Amino acid sequence: MLFGYKPSKVEVDSVMSSVRPNSGLLFEKFLNLMSAKKAALYSNETGQIFTAFDVQDRGFLTFEDFKKTFNSVSPKLSERIIVEVFREVDQDSDGHISFKEFESAMKYGQDEVSPVYFA
Repeated sequence: MLFGYKPSKVEVDSVMSSVRPNSGLLFEKFLNLMSAKKAALYSNETGQIFTAFDVQDRGFLTFEDFKKTFNSVSPKLSERIIVEVFREVDQDSDGHISFKEFESAMKYGQDEVSPVYFA
């Protein structure tokens, strides 16, 4: 398992087929492979989370959708906090959270993997 992801045998074989025997995998290539996999994983996960919030399948979230989901996940969270979070995520202040706004909020602070973290 790597970063919460367990690759299938087919995926491992595919990656390893691009590695020359007895030469190993260059760290830069490893980072590129993992960054692409991480991006795909988060994109899919973000879509699933958005769908869970968007129970009426409208393609956007209202404050009520947002509040209902937060209350089911964290019932002790104050409404004031939920309002603040909603306002922060609703970047264009139209009273709705689009998938793009939601995705932006979910990715906030997620930088690409840097070689410094592995030093």
